[in-house]
Amino acid sequence: MSKLVSKITDSEVEVMRVLWEAEGELPIGDIRRILEKNSNWKRSTIKTLLRRLCKKGVVLAIKKEVFYYKPLVSEREYKEYTTQSLIDRVYSGSAKNLVASLVGNKKLDNHDIEELRSLFKVEDNRDE
Repeated sequence: MSKLVSKITDSEVEVMRVLWEAEGELPIGDIRRILEKNSNWKRSTIKTLLRRLCKKGVVLAIKKEVFYYKPLVSEREYKEYTTQSLIDRVYSGSAKNLVASLVGNKKLDNHDIEELRSLFKVEDNRDE
């Protein structure tokens, strides 16, 4: 699965987001309306992106009265892969260094830090 996810471009992620939010099959017309409203993409660009996603094996095209599309990769799988890839590439595999960087660069406020602390406490209790 990670090999498939690694091939998704930034533009294709925008299309995937529309499909993930739909939580099922979505007709091409609905996809186009959403993307045309949120971007300046033309119809042909959207069709090309969908065709590429199908070719990569991360989206399935289903022919009915019109084409319907559904994601074969979940948003969670995508986020897990990209997060791990970032940690591996930038922080030599250390999630701790990523968090330290976020704290050091003031990217986390006190509320965020408290939420993380409570998450870590839950994780600690599971290991016991």
